[in-house]
Amino acid sequence: MSDKPGHKPATVEGRARGRGRPCPVSGQPAAAAQHPFCSQRCRDVDLGRWLKGNYAIPGRAPGLGEEDDDEY
Repeated sequence: MSDKPGHKPATVEGRARGRGRPCPVSGQPAAAAQHPFCSQRCRDVDLGRWLKGNYAIPGRAPGLGEEDDDEY
């Protein structure tokens, strides 16, 4: 929190009205109904990227279990 007079902390409602982070796809202000995106189209684009594997969470290679660690 800031000690500056008149400073209001950010709220979910404020971010949804576009005063926070922009839409991660287009960079436009986020829409309250589509938060954190600006439109249904950007929501769909992001979902498509996840489904195609464009986004990935780092982790262990598939097929390697804990028991495989002893072999190396």
